[in-house]
Amino acid sequence: MSGGAAMPVEVMRAFEAQFGCAVLEGYGLSETSPLAAFNRRDRARKPGSIGIPVDGVELRLAEDGEIEIRGHNVMKGYWNRPDATAAAIDADGWFRTGDVGRTDEDGDFYIVDRKKDLVIRGGFNVYPREIEEVLYEHPAVREAAVIGIPHPSLGEEVGAAVVLKAEATADELRDYVKARVAAYKYPRLLWFVDELPKGPTGKILKREIEVPAVHA
Repeated sequence: MSGGAAMPVEVMRAFEAQFGCAVLEGYGLSETSPLAAFNRRDRARKPGSIGIPVDGVELRLAEDGEIEIRGHNVMKGYWNRPDATAAAIDADGWFRTGDVGRTDEDGDFYIVDRKKDLVIRGGFNVYPREIEEVLYEHPAVREAAVIGIPHPSLGEEVGAAVVLKAEATADELRDYVKARVAAYKYPRLLWFVDELPKGPTGKILKREIEVPAVHA
């Protein structure tokens, strides 16, 4: 089972090939106690999907694509923070997760990215997870994190911090991504690090990534 942060599809495939077992991915937040959706063993598993809502829980997509959750698992509110509670939970009990998602024809849900991580480059939306998934497919990449970097005319530029497991150049990785995504999405700024900052559960902390003055 996997949770806590979205597992890159390439990492999932490599793990399953190495250990001969299927990874079931779930999704939730502390505010949802903490599970809201999960892949079932009796349903077709789709890499990259968080599955369907658990019993007693509803998931839906708001007009902007944000995932909302309602059920007995949703918290009553933030302690002594009524304004924050009102901003997070509407009058009908739907909790706003801050995650952008999508669904398929079978009702399975997928996480696209965190709303706050969205990079807006020259008016175009770039979801970091899409670019990270492509980077993870490159055989030289161990870990990758894509972030927005302030830019004087574009608003934000797409940047990527990469941990390597084999030799590769920044130009090689940029060209690899450029060939697989829309032209405005690939990371113009890319640099290598020995490791990415992580929290106690191993989740990459993008807000703590240091952007070098000179990029690769």
